[in-house]
Amino acid sequence: MASRKVTRRVRGIPTSDGAGVKLTRVIGQPKLDSLDPFLLLDEFGSDSANDYISGFPDHPHRGFETVTYMLDGRMRHRDNHGNSGLLESGSVQWMTAGRGIVHSEMPEQDHGLMRGFQLWVNLAAKDKMMQPRYQDIAPDKIPGVQPAAGVTARVVAGELFGVTGPVSGIAIEPVYLDVALQPGAKLSVPLPENHSAFAYVFEGEGVRVGEDTLGLRELGVLSPGGVVELSVAADAPAARVLLVAGRPLNEQVARYGPFVMNTPEQIVQAMQDYQAGRF
Repeated sequence: MASRKVTRRVRGIPTSDGAGVKLTRVIGQPKLDSLDPFLLLDEFGSDSANDYISGFPDHPHRGFETVTYMLDGRMRHRDNHGNSGLLESGSVQWMTAGRGIVHSEMPEQDHGLMRGFQLWVNLAAKDKMMQPRYQDIAPDKIPGVQPAAGVTARVVAGELFGVTGPVSGIAIEPVYLDVALQPGAKLSVPLPENHSAFAYVFEGEGVRVGEDTLGLRELGVLSPGGVVELSVAADAPAARVLLVAGRPLNEQVARYGPFVMNTPEQIVQAMQDYQAGRF
């Protein structure tokens, strides 16, 4: 199998969203607008309540999916269909907005560390108007695996050495892994050969990915291939890397704020439907 290489390196830019929550935007910014089927990747992390306390009040979505991975902290989500749930440390929510939903994501803490990621995943044209749904995954439902000495991984979606993640029924056949490597550890991670994929280092000083080393808070876009080699130098600190892959849709994308469709006309329709209360 061909080994994947880093074809592009990107660092996030500071921004804010919701009611002023401070974020680092890695995908969905000028240096990396998208990586089909991935539309956006935000990292949030602060122990200052002023950076997150205002949260994300009611806002709409249509035509894509949001994936929230909470590393630390607690966030309550509610929507206009009467659904409510709590995202706590180590949990994941895979929300399919489909034809339309209005929801809020608000902190359930007023102090301490809040840290995690939100990933936006595009939906195929045939699925954009599907019924909204949630997959709320508690921390103890995300399996772990120790595939090599000094390596542990949480499998959110996809499969890793016989361990299958709890997220199911997603059309892009995603792989979503949180891989922790101790000094001197190395691992060959199998991936579907033609999936789009990226690696993002969020702890430590760096991770060797193929023939390149990604620094802290650096994303590497990966070439096609059946395996990606990860390692940490013996004299380097332990590290964690987010490894994500998905089948590209190869479809036209029209996006405007919280709406992602295939044509400008569909964006206009989404805005009209939202304003008319049809979400």
